[in-house]
Amino acid sequence: MAQLRVLPQSKETLLQSYNKRLKDDIKSIMDNFSEIIKTARIEEEHQVSRSTQGEQDNYEMHVRSANIVRAGESLMRLVSDLKQYLILNDFPSVNEAINQRSQQLRALQDECDRKLISLRDEIAIDLYELEEEYYSSSVCEPGALPLCEAYWIPDSSPQDPCTPVMSENGALPSQGHASPHVNGHGVSMSEHS
Repeated sequence: MAQLRVLPQSKETLLQSYNKRLKDDIKSIMDNFSEIIKTARIEEEHQVSRSTQGEQDNYEMHVRSANIVRAGESLMRLVSDLKQYLILNDFPSVNEAINQRSQQLRALQDECDRKLISLRDEIAIDLYELEEEYYSSSVCEPGALPLCEAYWIPDSSPQDPCTPVMSENGALPSQGHASPHVNGHGVSMSEHS
């Protein structure tokens, strides 16, 4: 609880010191500028000669202009300090910026995931069509074991070695008899036993 009170007080003191610096620098600029304007007036003869008075006025103008420059640089440092203070201590806006960036990155990730899933589906469809074309176009020679035999259960009297054997319900045999690999190439019945 004590730290919660200390932080606002230190912020308040810091902001008050910034405010004081701002007022002092602006007052210094205004005072020095008005004194330069006063010095630029031509006055009547004094106890010193005109050339001596001119040198004194010249020196005073240089000093006052240097004071204006110093006050301007001090104001620039004040602006820099305020920016740094705002950047380092403005946690709500920092958190908001972090949340916005994370939402942008999540949206980008979701878009990439959707594109990858779409690409995967397209490749799977194309691969399936290519496998269908490959296995339907292969010529089965009598006496030779065709590649497509891994998908069918051997029957005692097959009409064609490349024709799949249907079960009683009219469906192709289940994968319990011959399980094809992921790439579409199955294994023969002799490998299972």
